[in-house]
Amino acid sequence: MKGLYCRAGVNDAEPKFVIQETSLPEVLGSHQVRVQVKACGLSPLDLKLLSDVGIQRDFIPVGREVAGVVLQVGPKVSFFQPEDEVVGILPLDSPCSGLCDVIDIDEYYLVQKPEKLSSVCVAAALRDGLSAYTALHTHARMAAGHTLLVMDGASSFGLMCIQLACYHGVKVLTTSHSPQKHTFLEQLRPSVGVQDPLVARVIPVYNGSSDLLSLVLEETGGLGVDIVIDSGVCLQEEEESEEMKLLPHKHDMISVLGVGGHWVTSHEDLQLDPPDCRLLFLKSASVSFLNPEIWTASSAQQGRYLHILKDIVEKMSAGVLRPQPEEAYPLYEATVAMETVQRQHKKKAVVQL
Repeated sequence: MKGLYCRAGVNDAEPKFVIQETSLPEVLGSHQVRVQVKACGLSPLDLKLLSDVGIQRDFIPVGREVAGVVLQVGPKVSFFQPEDEVVGILPLDSPCSGLCDVIDIDEYYLVQKPEKLSSVCVAAALRDGLSAYTALHTHARMAAGHTLLVMDGASSFGLMCIQLACYHGVKVLTTSHSPQKHTFLEQLRPSVGVQDPLVARVIPVYNGSSDLLSLVLEETGGLGVDIVIDSGVCLQEEEESEEMKLLPHKHDMISVLGVGGHWVTSHEDLQLDPPDCRLLFLKSASVSFLNPEIWTASSAQQGRYLHILKDIVEKMSAGVLRPQPEEAYPLYEATVAMETVQRQHKKKAVVQL
């Protein structure tokens, strides 16, 4: 049986992804489930995070968002039985690669997959759905009537945030990072006579001329938004790379917040200066760091995590969450696909087994 693994580079060299032979133990653990994998989502591998939590291996398993069919269950498994269709995310310390034909996983990391939801779709979108749910519900305490600003709404994560927020009656503003993304997001805006729009306003940031703060204040009557979700921020006033020029400055994120607002950031190295903290204090606003891995890194809220996963797949099945379709790669192209994902941190990929 073959799986995809990462061999970490030495001295900041790029990591290498290799296909390796692997095997499973003959006997299942008491609460383990043996699953035949049908599809596996690929997301960027955070080697620094793995090192910080003490996971250091010569070969790190790759591919953690899986969908498949239960083949066998351990003696104390109570949630599943053979032939059940399941979906879940392998924990950070899992020895299995999600691209193996068959994997062993603890039953407490899996939920039932609705019959009409395709394995490819749910494997590609589960992580983004979890991140959106964590940002909006867990951190921002989203409620009907709130106003939300989503940066880069055309990304897979941004689109999940938009759809989840609109389902709960939140007014959504978003930014576009290219003319093509702007056109896509404009299609989500309301037509004449439509009462429940997805996006109230799309703000282009790719041409360098948009004043994000003034446009947000115009849309909110000068009050600012209740929630901001970024896709990274710019810490310095002048950044050289084109990609960094599209990111908002940290001061803009604080400035667009209303009183009591929540800023949910994906920027792990965020640095706030005293003037930034003073502005947050004056608004009684808060900053939260989005780390979706925390659910599988700690078992303190395992029941809540399973409830979130179940709710996400049910909303996908009902059409509330409609992720952008991802082209499914065959297993023999998994190495190339993962290299692309690792270089372009916002790109997704899914492998069909």
